Amino acid sequence: MTPSSPSVRVGVDIGGTFTDVALELDGRLHAAKVLTDHAQPERAILEGIRQACSLAGVTPKAITQIIHGTTLATNALIERRGARTALITTRGFRDVIEMRTESRFEQYDLALALPPALIARADRYVVGGRLDAQGEELEPLDLEQLDRVIGLIREGGYQSVAVGLLHSYRNPCHERRIRDRVRAALPAVAVSISSEVSPQIREYERFNTVCANAYVKPLIAAYLERLSAALVSEGVSCPVHLIHSGGGLISLATAIEFPVRLLESGPAGGAIYAAHYASRYGIERALSFDMGGTTAKICLIEGGRPKSARSFEVARTYRFKKGSGMPISVPVIEMVEIGAGGGSIGQVDALRQIRVGPESAGSEPGPACYGRGGERPTVTDADLVLGRLDPERFAAGSLKLDIDAAAGALEREIAAPLGADRWQAAFGITEVVDENMASAARVHAVESGRELSGFTMIAYGGAAPLHAVRIADKLGVRRLLVPPGAGVGSAIGFLRAPFAFETLRSAVMRLSDFDVAAVGRLLDEMESEASAFVRDAGLREPPSRELRAYMRYSGQGWEIEVPLVAAEFHAAPLETLRAEFDSAYRGSFGHLVEGADVEVVSWALQLSEPGSPPDRVEPRMHCDDGVEPPAPFDRRQVFDAKRGVFVDCALYQRDQLAQGVAIAGPLIITEPETSTLVPPDYSVSLQRDGCLLIEHRQDEGVPA
Repeated sequence: MTPSSPSVRVGVDIGGTFTDVALELDGRLHAAKVLTDHAQPERAILEGIRQACSLAGVTPKAITQIIHGTTLATNALIERRGARTALITTRGFRDVIEMRTESRFEQYDLALALPPALIARADRYVVGGRLDAQGEELEPLDLEQLDRVIGLIREGGYQSVAVGLLHSYRNPCHERRIRDRVRAALPAVAVSISSEVSPQIREYERFNTVCANAYVKPLIAAYLERLSAALVSEGVSCPVHLIHSGGGLISLATAIEFPVRLLESGPAGGAIYAAHYASRYGIERALSFDMGGTTAKICLIEGGRPKSARSFEVARTYRFKKGSGMPISVPVIEMVEIGAGGGSIGQVDALRQIRVGPESAGSEPGPACYGRGGERPTVTDADLVLGRLDPERFAAGSLKLDIDAAAGALEREIAAPLGADRWQAAFGITEVVDENMASAARVHAVESGRELSGFTMIAYGGAAPLHAVRIADKLGVRRLLVPPGAGVGSAIGFLRAPFAFETLRSAVMRLSDFDVAAVGRLLDEMESEASAFVRDAGLREPPSRELRAYMRYSGQGWEIEVPLVAAEFHAAPLETLRAEFDSAYRGSFGHLVEGADVEVVSWALQLSEPGSPPDRVEPRMHCDDGVEPPAPFDRRQVFDAKRGVFVDCALYQRDQLAQGVAIAGPLIITEPETSTLVPPDYSVSLQRDGCLLIEHRQDEGVPA
């Protein structure tokens, strides 16, 4: 590469069904979508890169940066196929990860099934030694007992060790001594310590997070090392960065050391993609909707920023039920995720009701219509039978769909048990999956104190544009945006992500007994840690800083997020903390608790690459003067869910629409990675940046 060579950046997202690749060259995007190779995911990445490079007219050697997100760590936790892992913890706390918080997330379910602990009791070991809540040593670490435990770990053939001790978030000295001693004795065994993975208060969440990190660490390390070698063999020698759950870029080395940060990496890219377009269009309140082959993700975006959190759950045993999954305490873009994608399998239960998901056909064997051995009906099969998909042009014609196989699966598995026909069976599957996604969005909005009717939906993912308008109808959302490249939206979002790292520390401290010097030292340590990570990732310019405190009234069980302006905080910490807490608390609950003391529980500091806001676009719904809609390239009978009948639908290719054109539905706009369905009550216009703006015709003044 010469200094004048153009920048060729590639985003790669591995999903349960498809691997998406987005290549950006001179401001133009080129995309590829290939079936995921579950045995060796890097093979699908290389194939997608070759296809995208061919479309762009470059070779893989010309790539200057690769940004990667993956669900491999998440799937390993859900499917319990990680490394053989041991936990070393404080004597007396062996069963913390099994006792959980002793709360019942479904109070009246007599057959309540708690998810089993990630590490079985036989694989959990204890050592003597104790710190108090301030991090002061009460009892020295029992090194003789630790050496006996190390001997048992050697004999047990463990591949990875998690270390979680009481109060180590205040003082990591004991955990570090254990790590050093294990590494010296067992250099081939991976070690994770909670004071580095998740230095936050609450033992169950912290212990579970370090266990999850240790459990997937060897798997992710092996995969990333194979990927690096495969890229080199292809002639790609550029830096590879991973996107973490909070939406920032980290180095390959950081990802290998802290793979738990990758659990929501793919969905995080999608949220960044949606937030980018929300900012471009000045949309203050947006609902990000991502529907791929295996799952659907929904995220609230306000003020151009996705909603964030300090923790989330994976592998929930009860849908929508907090507490029924595995808690992970790392910074994350907050979203709700359900098993509802194009590959989600439909079936009839014992009550003769149609159920869809969370089981997915994935890419192997895939939906029945793929002709790869799948025999059970999926959402994609239903969409095909309802006329929403073109069997000859699916995935740019690279995969021919078998409509007879799809119809046969629907008739056999759904229609026959219910005494219905294939079209009723297909409509039943799509309506159930659409209602599942709408219900998830409602729950997420209620939990966040929001009403969705005033939001704009931003739809992306291979299946989302087909289902978005129907879900919007159910939610009372009447305006939608489908950005360019929507079928590979998460991969494009990776290209918009900044270098960023967020560090968290818990240190409970009342404002009435606030130690300014101690907090200053803590924040300095946090800045040093975050700076090291962003420098390692490749950031060379001075980063921007975002400081937050998590605060509560003394005696309360949970805290609220309080954003802080760093300069104001350093000038007057107590006054700033109290004023900002009062403002945040009143905004959340409408009142203050007079006379109660306030305490800080945790601090969060994020360092990120400085960025400039995207260029603004003024949306236009009506057709620009002189821009006539082109003739459709075809017409097809497509089922309209609202009316319950087939309607004559015009078909257009997205790349043949001129900017400023507006067309009334019903119509389908096709592109290589997805298709957008616009039903009869809606109109669509192509904006100057290539976005499709869909609005209800009553709202934009066109008679319905």
